[in-house]
Amino acid sequence: MPDPRRARLDPAIFNLPADKMRDGYYSDKYAVHTRDVLRRDGDDVPVTVQLSTRHDALLGGIDEAIAILKLCSQDWSALEVRALHDGDAIVPWEVVLEITGPFAHFVHLETPMLGVLTRRTKVGTNTRRMVEAAKPKDVMFFPARHDHWMVQTGDGYAAHVAGAIGVSTDAQASWWGTEAIGTVPHGMIAAYGGDTVLAAQKFTEHMPDTVRLVCMADFENDCVRTSLALADALGGRLYGVRLDTSRQLVDASVLPMMGQFRPTGVNPQLVWNVREALDAAGHQNVRIVVSGGFNVQRIREFEALGVPVDAYGVGSSLFAGRFDFSADVVRRDGKPCARVGRAWHDNPRLEPVR
Repeated sequence: MPDPRRARLDPAIFNLPADKMRDGYYSDKYAVHTRDVLRRDGDDVPVTVQLSTRHDALLGGIDEAIAILKLCSQDWSALEVRALHDGDAIVPWEVVLEITGPFAHFVHLETPMLGVLTRRTKVGTNTRRMVEAAKPKDVMFFPARHDHWMVQTGDGYAAHVAGAIGVSTDAQASWWGTEAIGTVPHGMIAAYGGDTVLAAQKFTEHMPDTVRLVCMADFENDCVRTSLALADALGGRLYGVRLDTSRQLVDASVLPMMGQFRPTGVNPQLVWNVREALDAAGHQNVRIVVSGGFNVQRIREFEALGVPVDAYGVGSSLFAGRFDFSADVVRRDGKPCARVGRAWHDNPRLEPVR
């Protein structure tokens, strides 16, 4: 049986502005000038270009980069392309994409290709690190509000490949054909006069049973009381509660315990307070989702302490770090031709792209 992970995304799914990319509108001007000089000079000697990064990472954006080549190069049939796959683990300086053909056919695409590889690899790598830290708990991908809407689709796919179990917008879920997930938010609770239970009841009244009900429990900064009220009122319809206490606040249940730990925000003691209260009231099946400033280190700390979290909602920390890629001409007409320090590197893991 072929590995289904080896199937690449259809270039059409990326909805690329192909005409503008082909013209060089999204390219660094030096790349456009290089293309134009080579064309006017009639230089069609094939070169080999290799793309790599300096980082250990989880590769993302490779199918998107291939789509850019297929749809925006001068002549795809004139190129020989080998590549890794989205979701492959890579090491520093490993070649992830190799292109051989007349340079003028594709040099102007260097900028957008490097951009998508850098962006998607960053999101995918950060997500995978969160997933590994949280195992076997779930990680939910919730960073849409922290960046431009145009990046959502590719970022969501990168997170999906990296192991996130849910995304927050339908755009993020579109490339693999599912829908987003969400909670009863603070805004809906405020729209019902600050009554969390009423907001959740209205949710169940107007949303189908197939939509999981996860409700924010920190609107009144009393997560234990609110979680119990939700569980008592909604019974089995309540899938979970989400704790998102501000890092400037101390939850009501934590106030009497202050002195031995950092009491603000979503801290381990708050989660234990909610879990113990729910269990004592017979609501063992209600899950606890936590969010608000979680990163790899914080997830590891929670897991090392055995904090009874069922899922982590992660946002802006998924955009942290640098995962720059570079593209280098390493051969001309089959012969070595690279700047010092960037010679051709073999990578037997590369697969031909049809």
